Amino acid sequence: MDLNALITQINDAVWGYVLIFVLVGCGVWFTFKTRFVQFCMVGEMLRLLTDSAVDTVEEQVKEQREGGRSKHISSFQAFAVSVATRVGTGNLAGVASAIAIGGPGAVFWMWVIALIGSATAFVESTLAQLFKQKHKDSFIGGPAYYIQRGLHQRWMAILFAILITCQFGLSNNSIQSNTICGAMQEAFGWSPLWVGAVLAALALFIVFGGIQRIAHVSAVLVPLMAIGYLVLAIVIIVMNFGLIPHIFKVIVLDAFGIQQIAGGGIGATIMNGVKRGLFSNEAGEGSAPNVAATASVTHPVKQGLIQALGVFTDTLLVCSCTAFIILISGLYSVPELNGIALTQSALQSEVGAAGPVFVAIAILLFAFSSIIGNYYYGEANIRFITSNTTVMTVYRIFSAGVMVVFGAMASFELVWNIVDFFMAFLTACNLTAIVLLGRYAFRLLDDYRHQRRQGIKEPVFHRSQIPELEKELECWE
Repeated sequence: MDLNALITQINDAVWGYVLIFVLVGCGVWFTFKTRFVQFCMVGEMLRLLTDSAVDTVEEQVKEQREGGRSKHISSFQAFAVSVATRVGTGNLAGVASAIAIGGPGAVFWMWVIALIGSATAFVESTLAQLFKQKHKDSFIGGPAYYIQRGLHQRWMAILFAILITCQFGLSNNSIQSNTICGAMQEAFGWSPLWVGAVLAALALFIVFGGIQRIAHVSAVLVPLMAIGYLVLAIVIIVMNFGLIPHIFKVIVLDAFGIQQIAGGGIGATIMNGVKRGLFSNEAGEGSAPNVAATASVTHPVKQGLIQALGVFTDTLLVCSCTAFIILISGLYSVPELNGIALTQSALQSEVGAAGPVFVAIAILLFAFSSIIGNYYYGEANIRFITSNTTVMTVYRIFSAGVMVVFGAMASFELVWNIVDFFMAFLTACNLTAIVLLGRYAFRLLDDYRHQRRQGIKEPVFHRSQIPELEKELECWE
């Protein structure tokens, strides 16, 4: 048995229905415990996007004295970095793969996991803000930090740090590179090896600049790529507006269809929808909290709301656009088409020869921003394990260099199977932690809502408000 077949068997056994039910069950529980925060506070989420980075009084005095600028990142920049990793290959190649394997009904289950998963995203990112730590000129945090400070389980924190580094910093970057190279070869006939080498060189240049450079690059790339892709998708949907009711009917019927249940296909539909939905929006996976922790805000709930909005942006907007384009084209039933090739062919059927070229350029922007965002997730967690600069340098070379080139040369099936393998264990580890710590996020949300009802526009949190954690919270003086 080859490596690819072995990993496939392990993935089928691990994912099964157990992990899917756990993922959905946690999302439903968090939705009820937060009183449907992802639906009731959408307006507040949008308002918070305009928040600027907040400095302490001491930091402001120091900056004025030294004539410098704050190196903290704002809510929007943290939102942009996390969306940079969410909005990527999963939106173009992942959605296509889910539809090709699981049928149109997989789209419905992607929507489900996004709607309930946004509550999970809120909880994990709020906890990341609560337990964040100071790091030189910025903040650092994430699941590894709230596992250690909140649960006092160092071994579990290290396990998470290793898993997320393998998932995002290494294997996930191979996915992004594989998809970019496949799109470039399909559109222009360029060699994957040379495309991978150029990507690696650019990524290495950016990642050696730190989180501020990553945040600034993502803040530019994410809006440009998202707006451009959404505009094209809306144009195609408007041109085929008469088909939209039929598309919704196909999605819903396929999600619950008698034929799929009788034939056993409903399992593949649900599994592929949930897996690709999770890969795309990352709700509950424990990745976005690493960036959420770096934002400088007055209350932890603010960044929890921002990250919940990121799930909606990714799945309900961008993923749906790709799904509609593919379903409108009718090419999802062609056996030879999968991944980015299916998306390119679907666009070509709608806009002509420019379709594959546009997708190649779009995926370059989508996936490249994901590469630099993924790198940071690994960096933050390696810092948690060790401060050895040699280890960090080696990681940077492997994450932005070696794995990018590996992804360019590896097969489509192998890179996706490796990602699914690490994603399952990473998600299980993080869900265990946030279920045990969720009560603190609920208390913070109650406090935030109370302050807003009192007319306070910018609620403020102080660590003394949770006495039992006061010694564990480094920030929030």
